[in-house]
Amino acid sequence: MHNNRLGNETSPYLLQHKDNPVEWYPWGKEALEIARQSNKPILLSIGYSACHWCHVMAHESFENTETAALMNELYINIKVDREERPDLDKIYQTSHSLLTQRSGGWPLTMFLTPDEQMPFFAGTYFPDEPRHGIPAFSVILQRVADAYKNNQESIQQQNTAIKDVFNKINEQDNNNSDSITAMPVDMAKNQLKKNFDPQYGGFGAAPKFPHPGNIEFAFKQWFHSVENHSEDFDMLNTATFTLEKMAEGGIFDQLGGGFSRYSVDKQWQIPHFEKMLYDNGPLLSAYAQAYTIIEIPLFKDTAIDTANWVMREMQSVNGGYYSSQDADSENIEGKYYVWTTDEIKQHIEPKQYGVFAEYFGLNLEANFEGKHWHLIKACHITALAEKYDIEVHQLKAQLNHNRQHLLKIREKRIRPATDDKILASWNGLMIKGMSLAGRVFDKPELIQSAQQALNFIKAHLWSKEGLAATHKDGKTQLRAYLDDYAFLLDAIVELLQAEWNNDYLDFANQLAETLLKEFEDTKHGGFYFTGHHHETLILRQKNYADDAIPSGNGIAAIALLKLGYLLSNTHYLSAAENTIKAAFNTITQSPVAHTTLLQALDIHLNNGMTTIIIRGDETTGQQWQSALNKLYKPQLQHFYLADNIHLPIELVGKKSLEQTCAYYCQGSSCSAPIFSLDELLSHI
Repeated sequence: MHNNRLGNETSPYLLQHKDNPVEWYPWGKEALEIARQSNKPILLSIGYSACHWCHVMAHESFENTETAALMNELYINIKVDREERPDLDKIYQTSHSLLTQRSGGWPLTMFLTPDEQMPFFAGTYFPDEPRHGIPAFSVILQRVADAYKNNQESIQQQNTAIKDVFNKINEQDNNNSDSITAMPVDMAKNQLKKNFDPQYGGFGAAPKFPHPGNIEFAFKQWFHSVENHSEDFDMLNTATFTLEKMAEGGIFDQLGGGFSRYSVDKQWQIPHFEKMLYDNGPLLSAYAQAYTIIEIPLFKDTAIDTANWVMREMQSVNGGYYSSQDADSENIEGKYYVWTTDEIKQHIEPKQYGVFAEYFGLNLEANFEGKHWHLIKACHITALAEKYDIEVHQLKAQLNHNRQHLLKIREKRIRPATDDKILASWNGLMIKGMSLAGRVFDKPELIQSAQQALNFIKAHLWSKEGLAATHKDGKTQLRAYLDDYAFLLDAIVELLQAEWNNDYLDFANQLAETLLKEFEDTKHGGFYFTGHHHETLILRQKNYADDAIPSGNGIAAIALLKLGYLLSNTHYLSAAENTIKAAFNTITQSPVAHTTLLQALDIHLNNGMTTIIIRGDETTGQQWQSALNKLYKPQLQHFYLADNIHLPIELVGKKSLEQTCAYYCQGSSCSAPIFSLDELLSHI
């Protein structure tokens, strides 16, 4: 069997292509040097293991010997896992947008010059035969190679133009503002309301993405409106209604828990079936927060089902969380998840089938390719209980019993592949979600899961050289990016609120110091996506906007504000403020694309964080902590430190007294110790 240069990689995505007849190289010195020496253009293909259209293009073109022969003859072919190399992905997605005037995606197909790796032609998926006005990939290969050979002058002119744009991007990144106002916050609220779908929830038209950052932003703005005695119910409704509709739809796995990447329809019924860790961590946080605002059982059930899926299927025995699950099984998208009614009738008692069918939409027309059903919650359980004259809790227990039985049946099918590499950044998002949900729902097993994941990261991805980005098959590699540091830092602050640990605080401080040392632009403010010692690439960006995951600059600013106020560290607070100033002009151009940074701006404009340190005996201290866990106050952070905790030097003033007490600090100003829970709640 043919074996190219991907066979020694650990990335599941790269290993999927190790037997292709294409002479693939991983990105690195060897491939770039061969391209320079041969003067062959580079064909750069970027994707990820759970990507459906990546699989399609691989099967159609990369496994085709004739197409592979063309690729090998005309190009140096480099395959990149965008999850391992988000630095390359961000650069060449930006390049794709410049060249095509369209948004990119995956698979990303770029053609680069061999000397500078400058892009001169771009696309995403190319078919093996002409379809929908797109030429066959083999034709594209020949045309691009001819253009490179015969139109060098035009390509050089285009490269110069792209470099000019890159310079302008850097200039814009460095155009900071000292005039910080709430204007972009108000603009973003209006944009969210305008984009909100009042019929099905969510923002914009199909395909619909969850956008948990928008939901969290909406919650916070609703809260401020309540504080100002002018409740913005519309702002609250955009968030809660969206969460309800997603939880009832097929984007949520009604049997196994967890959310798919997006819905192909506006009703949230049929998803693109891949499940990504980076979606489910923030969504877990969003549903937990929603429950503290409105105690809807659907929010709690959805959060716990998602957490259970993570612990059951996405957590390694050593603690770290895996990256994703594929959309396909047996090369068919969604096959693992969908049913026929005859299949389900075989596994549910006839007397219970009617209720089950009505609840999960089996009495409606087939919603997947005209012959299968993908389960949705088609009606409200209270209405169904009333119709069948059964108590809600009894009906819920019956439905859950049948769900669990069907899940066991489903698990006997051929499963979608799991990408089992462990990414520091995405683990940070899930550690935060697990920590928050664990304390909101009083589920210690969720907190323990988060601790196991953090312990794994600390043991395997952290060293005196700093943080690594990825771990797979015992191999830790690649310098960490901004997101890795920022997301982990934010997660640790959340985990400390669930259960204090001095070692975790020390780890947070080390991450924060390395973040500032390695990524901060000390002249203009903000953080670069890559560290100062990273490989030199054609563009070094400070990414401010949210994309599929939250903005690293936004999370860094939020985490530094939280840690800065906890430890009275003005260096952290100044770095966060400088990030907001550096990003402000960019935010104002498209506020709704920057909801994470808007949340940092919100903290900055509203007197900083409220920080509560509870000291005292375990029983009373945890009672106070439990009461605070049930509150929704977005700028509140609270920590319980038992009497036997050796206080870190930054917290030496927060001593245990003769009775349980709380130290209440608003921003940098602290009150005298508070000795009753009622008095503490009155302060809040």
